[in-house]
Amino acid sequence: MTASKRENVHRAAARAALDIPGVVALQPALADRLARAASRVYEVVAAGATGHRDEVSGVRCELTPDGDWHLEVRCVLDGQHRVVDVARRVREAVRTTVATYLDQHGTAADVTVMVTVTRTV
Repeated sequence: MTASKRENVHRAAARAALDIPGVVALQPALADRLARAASRVYEVVAAGATGHRDEVSGVRCELTPDGDWHLEVRCVLDGQHRVVDVARRVREAVRTTVATYLDQHGTAADVTVMVTVTRTV
């Protein structure tokens, strides 16, 4: 799996999640926040060279040895929406989007998505 393909999976998952009504933002993981605070080099990477960008820092992807994808999407939700409904929509949208992307690029695989709601605003 090339780095650009992994980045494209990140981006596709992030866009799918952010397109769901009720999703306000994606929440970076603690490791992302610590790396950003600890290193100016991380800012250069986040600006576009390689690695995570702000829009994908709330998505974690893992390719298993079996060729399956496991994704975790960390969302901040609008408090006016039912959390369980939005989380279900995010899970399905991300799963479908990533599976479609992989199919289109000749690397069909099972995709599992876990949605974590970090807070509501």
